[in-house]
Amino acid sequence: MARSSGTEGIGSRSRLRRVRPDGTPVYGQEHGDGRPPVTVVHVDVGRHRDALLRSRPHAHDFLVLVYVEEGSAEVRVDGVTRQLRAGVVHALSPGQVIGHLDASPPVGCTAWSVAFAPEAVPALASVSPLARSHHPLLALFGAGAGRAVVAEADRPTWSGWLTDLSGELADPQRLGAGEAVAALLSRLLVAAARLVPSARTTPDPLVERVFDQIEATYAQPVSARDVAAALGYTPGHLTTVVRQRTGRTLLEWITERRMAEARRLLRETELPLGVIASRTGLRDATYLVRRFRQHHGTTPERWRQAQRVVPS
Repeated sequence: MARSSGTEGIGSRSRLRRVRPDGTPVYGQEHGDGRPPVTVVHVDVGRHRDALLRSRPHAHDFLVLVYVEEGSAEVRVDGVTRQLRAGVVHALSPGQVIGHLDASPPVGCTAWSVAFAPEAVPALASVSPLARSHHPLLALFGAGAGRAVVAEADRPTWSGWLTDLSGELADPQRLGAGEAVAALLSRLLVAAARLVPSARTTPDPLVERVFDQIEATYAQPVSARDVAAALGYTPGHLTTVVRQRTGRTLLEWITERRMAEARRLLRETELPLGVIASRTGLRDATYLVRRFRQHHGTTPERWRQAQRVVPS
């Protein structure tokens, strides 16, 4: 069932994770080999128009930052058309459905796409996924339409950062490449966040309550039904509302929180899988391995080993 797709994965090293009930495929990044969980692609929408038109609607479980260098195009995100034009930065959050994409002939459109996991940024690695929406570095991802415009004088600088980031990722085993990737990605996120007026980052009260409840109970064997009941909602209604407002279902957020804690324990401790399973609300080591493989495309032990590989 799993497969890689450069187009549907926005150029990332992606793998089909699951298919939603409505048929929408959800892709995740492949980064269990010790490489930074970051992919940068320079896209010529006009040149690859036919392939992009054949791409079916899909979603990702990673973050994507798109910077348009020149030209114009449009893309459908969660059923809404976004206009792509030179100098505009677009933030695509996990779970958003990306649909039809077309270039406006004869100009076409060239853009940079940066697909990444929050763990690629040191300032985000230790932050709960339930709290990341408030983190200053991800301000653009939580800012309504998720778009901002780079001043014309600053556009060559953005292109330079992205070119450098692409160069570092071309040889991830080179001395200091990991640190350079983290620094360049952090710089891009800082620049993107500075384009966002603070008034656009007001938290959603219901989502806040949901996240607080998940944070308090994810280490226990709770379900989406349990979280919904604690907040006085039916599971179906709350799942629908959370998905509309965040791009992910209630169960997906519970799973994401558990996987984040599992990754932390794998990276920072020598605890056996059975103990990690018990500390993340999962039944046992076997179930942990199965869910981890579904979520990350590799086993917990292989992921743990890859995190400890020291580049030569």
